[in-house]
Formats: sequence, C-alpha cells, structure tokens
Amino acid sequence: MKNFKVCDMLISVLFAELIGVLSSIAAGGSFTLYQQLIRPPLSPPAILFPIVWTLLYALMGVSVYLVYISSASPSPKLKAFGSYFFQLLLNFLWSIIYFRLNMLWSAAALLAVLIAAVAVMIVRFYKCSAAAAGINIPYFLWICFALYLNAATAVLN
Repeated sequence: MKNFKVCDMLISVLFAELIGVLSSIAAGGSFTLYQQLIRPPLSPPAILFPIVWTLLYALMGVSVYLVYISSASPSPKLKAFGSYFFQLLLNFLWSIIYFRLNMLWSAAALLAVLIAAVAVMIVRFYKCSAAAAGINIPYFLWICFALYLNAATAVLN
C-alpha cells in the first residue's frame, strides 16, 4: 500500500464533489420541479437530497483514493478506475435527464444502468480494497431507493 496522504485524498473527494455540483448546476432548478411533482410514499424532504449527496460524493472520493493507494496490481486498479468514472458519468447525467429535461422514464432507465454500474464498481473496488468497496454500499442502497422514487414519480405524474 502506498503512503496515505491527506492532501491526495482531499483532491479525490473534491473531484467527486465537483462532479456533483456541476451536475446540480446543469440540472437547473431541481428544487422547484421536485416541489411541483406528485411524489410517492417515503419521499424525503427536498433539503435531504443535497445533504445525502454531499456525503455520498465524499465517500466515493475516499473510496477511489483507497483503490489508488492499495497494493493491487495495475490491471485491477485500471478496471476499478474505469468503472468509477463510468458510474460518475451516469450519475452526472441523471440529474440533467430528470430535472432539466423532465424525462422521468428515461431517468429511471438510466438509474437502472447506474445501479448495475455501481455494483460492478463495488466488485472491482473489492479486488483492490475491501474498505473501498464497503464504503460504497450506502451509495448503492441510495440509488436503489432513488430508482423507486424516480419510477413511482413517473407513474404518478
């Protein structure tokens, strides 16, 4: 394992957070749309989403850093990084499709693909670092919940 460097880990976290912020900006007035939609049971208040996503992006950043410093050989690391960036791209696009384009069913389909991509990422992270994989379980569970919310909202609207 490489030496743990707080500065390098913070860069990983800030990069993930930046993707989240850029996605939010590109999505436009998400709080306004969320308030206008008929929402299904178990829908959290709008204020909860930025709090949860900030924590999840931070965990993603920490986890990819743990893969980076792991003692795994280059091939599993490259596969892990590839799956990380792929799921991050899908995550980025979801907010735009859901909020900016108001394409609720397309966003639900994208979430299903994102769930599969995150599952692959977790498996690949596990081959490099069990901790990196485990840190992403809350993210996986949250996007499964998000698929329920997204699909149910599409049905109701």
